[in-house]
Amino acid sequence: MSKLKVGIAKNIHNGHLGAKERDPSPAMIENGGLLPLLEELGCELVEIVQAELTDEEEKAYGARNRMALASNHTADHVASMIRRDLFPIGLLSNCNQLMGMLAGHQRAKSKYSPLRVGLVWMDAHGDFNTPETSLSGMVGGMPVAVSTGLCLHHIRRTCGLDPPLPMSYVTMLGVRDTDPWEQYLIDHHRIPQITVEDVRTQSTVIDREINRLAALTDLIYIHIDLDVIDASEMPGHSTPADNGPTAAELSKTLETMFRHPKVTGLGLASYPGVNDVDQIGLRSTLKLVEGAVKGIKSRN
Repeated sequence: MSKLKVGIAKNIHNGHLGAKERDPSPAMIENGGLLPLLEELGCELVEIVQAELTDEEEKAYGARNRMALASNHTADHVASMIRRDLFPIGLLSNCNQLMGMLAGHQRAKSKYSPLRVGLVWMDAHGDFNTPETSLSGMVGGMPVAVSTGLCLHHIRRTCGLDPPLPMSYVTMLGVRDTDPWEQYLIDHHRIPQITVEDVRTQSTVIDREINRLAALTDLIYIHIDLDVIDASEMPGHSTPADNGPTAAELSKTLETMFRHPKVTGLGLASYPGVNDVDQIGLRSTLKLVEGAVKGIKSRN
């Protein structure tokens, strides 16, 4: 059997202002065991690329605007990987880079002929707020709403995601901590949910949702905010949430999902980095990659 070819797309531009605008955590995953794991799993690592701003983009006003410009570079990297039949793994500072990963899948055929992209959103939080519903005003709580065209259209377009995703192209997994009006929007738009219990029991809902998305779209992207994992297995995360799935349970779910040929890319966001003192969260993160790779390699 030929080796699975892999590309790693890093994005360290997190949308925060000042010294914290660049995040070391994607490199901590890269250097913390990911490369030997891929080799052990029989993968060929073809390239590692990082989104870099041009000199002109570095001078652009606004941290979140620079984040969006960097995400557009990520989109180019991911699109190139998919065209070359690589499995793209995004190592992402936070979930603000969702739009770039989606845009990369969307333009995998051509920048001028966007593909239909499905999204499986794995997160303890919905990130479905808008500026009108958010209690904090944080853009980090809005990327799914932005990606589906509910708000901040200039950010979405700067990231390269155009058109936005129809609501029917989205499935959420493990969401259990939402703001009141955010939950209203999720319910109003009838976003399908795969619950933590579905993950624990490996429910048929998992296959059903992947098949539903596959019937509607050309490619499916799996995005994971690592706080979806139970806080005991992702210590040090800035937005911890109890009562989540274990890394082993989520890894098994990813193995199931990635068996489908339309499931194309994986994004890992918000690794707690220096706060993961004992590397418990790092081991959990690598377990997820293992599940995805096993799923792809088990395809008939």
